[in-house]
Amino acid sequence: MPPSRSPAKLPLRAMCVALAAAIALVAAGLTTMAPAVAADGLLSQGRPATASSVEGTGYSAGAAFDGNTTTRWSSTAADPQWLRVDLGGPATISRVVLTWESAYATAFRIQTSNDGDTWTDAHTTTNGTGGTQTIDLTATGRHIRLYGTARATGYGYSLWEMQVYGSGGSPTTPRPSPTYTDEVTHHEFQANCSWTANRPDDPIVYPGLPGASHMHTFVGNRTTHAGSTAASLLGGGTSCTNPHDRSAYWFPSFYKGDQLIQPTGDQVIYYKSGILEYWRVQPFPQGLRFVVGSPYASLEEFRDAPGAVEGFECGDLSRSWDIPRSCAPGTQVNVRYQAPSCWDGVNLDSADHKSHMAYPVGGYCPAGHPVAVPMLEFKIAFPADGDLSQARLSSGRGYTWHYDFFNAWDDPAILDALVTHCINGGLQCNPRGYDLYKPHRGAALTEDFQLPRP
Repeated sequence: MPPSRSPAKLPLRAMCVALAAAIALVAAGLTTMAPAVAADGLLSQGRPATASSVEGTGYSAGAAFDGNTTTRWSSTAADPQWLRVDLGGPATISRVVLTWESAYATAFRIQTSNDGDTWTDAHTTTNGTGGTQTIDLTATGRHIRLYGTARATGYGYSLWEMQVYGSGGSPTTPRPSPTYTDEVTHHEFQANCSWTANRPDDPIVYPGLPGASHMHTFVGNRTTHAGSTAASLLGGGTSCTNPHDRSAYWFPSFYKGDQLIQPTGDQVIYYKSGILEYWRVQPFPQGLRFVVGSPYASLEEFRDAPGAVEGFECGDLSRSWDIPRSCAPGTQVNVRYQAPSCWDGVNLDSADHKSHMAYPVGGYCPAGHPVAVPMLEFKIAFPADGDLSQARLSSGRGYTWHYDFFNAWDDPAILDALVTHCINGGLQCNPRGYDLYKPHRGAALTEDFQLPRP
C-alpha cells in the first residue's frame, strides 16, 4: 500500500500561495488607496430652531436640537407642519437622523435653504416608518427643514431629536454644558446700582436732544445724558457696586401727586439666563443698547408681555398691572419686569430700539436672534406707601412702565467672568460673583472686583 499523503501539505502550500498573492495585491494597491476622510460632524445641536407651531409649553422647536432624548418638539394636529434649524453658515449635509416619538410622519421632505426663504428638496418620502430614521443626503445649505405633509396619527408631529451631520456650518462652538454636580436653582448675578440723576433725556430714543423725553430716573453711570455714547459712558463714573459696570440704566420717574419719589439705596438689576440651557449665555457686546416695554402700552399689553414677572407689588400685594391704589404704611412699591435676552448677533441697536432683540420661545432663542445674552430683570423700589390713588409714572399709568439699557462694562473680561461663573455656572451671585449658599464654588472676582491672578 502506498504511503498516505499528509493532509496538511497541500492546504498549507495553497495557503502560502494565497497569502503571498494577497500581500502582493495589497502592496500593489497601496499607491492608489484613497486617503482617509474625517467623519462628518454633528452640526445642529444647540443651534437656533423654529417651527410652524408648538403644541404647548415645553415642546418648543429647540427641544429637538438640545441633545436630550427626554425633551421633544411637538406641533399642533394639522398638516402641513415644519421644523427648521439654522446651522449658522453654509454647510455640506451628508446625513439627517430623525428620532420620532410615536406621533410621526408618513410623508415628509427634508429641505435645505441658503437664505431661509427659498427651499430645495433634498429627500422626499411617502412611507415614513417612525422610530429612528437615518437619511443619507448630498445637499448644501445653511438652513435645514423637516416639512411634514401627512401624519401617521391624529396627533401632531413629534420629534425627540433631529440631528444634522456634515461639514461647515457655524464657525463658533457653543459653550459646553456644565460638569459640576451642585443642584442648580439659580443662574444669575446682581448689578446693584443707586440713583444718579433725574433728567428729561433718553440717549437711545432721543440721542443728542436734551429735554425731548419725559422725565427719567437714572442709575448706574453718573454721566448719562442725552448725548451719551458708548465711549462717553466708558469714561464716566458709576454708582454700581461693581466699579467696572459703567452701563447706563434708566426708567420713567415715579410721582405721588406732584411729588417726585426717588428710589433710595441700591436698585437690584439682575443679569440672568432667559433660556433653558443657561450655560450657553454669552456676555453683552460692548455698546449694545435697547428699550424694554413701551410708554404707550395698554394694561393688557403690559400684563401679557413676555417680560412681565411680578408687575407692581407692595406688602402682601403682588402681580398688580398698575400702581396699587394704596400700600400698607411702612411698605414700598416695587416693580419687576424682564428684558428680551436673544440678540440678532449683528446690530447694537435698531430703528425701534427693540427689533435686534427678541424674547426666547419655549426657552430657546429664535432663529433670527440666535445669540443668548444675559436677561436683565429690573427690580426697582420706590419708597411710597399709604394712599397712592394719585401715583403715576412720568410716562403715564403704571402699565406704561419701561426701561432702557446701554451696555458699557469697562473691561469685557470682567463681565465675561461673571457670566461664565454665575450664569453659566448655575449660581446665585452678588456683584463680585460670589454665591453665599455655595461658598465652595468661590467667586468670579476678588474682593476689590478684579480678576483672580492665575
